Amino acid sequence: MSKSQRQHEREWTVRKQDQNPHGKVKSLKQISNEIGKQP
Repeated sequence: MSKSQRQHEREWTVRKQDQNPHGKVKSLKQISNEIGKQP
């Protein structure tokens, strides 16, 4: 095998995240923006 199973799964999850960047999980930018808005 040219790639390990773990490496293959990691690349697969990265592609899925690229396809759905605004999914259920918030990005660090969004979280930091919400924290910055709090008084």
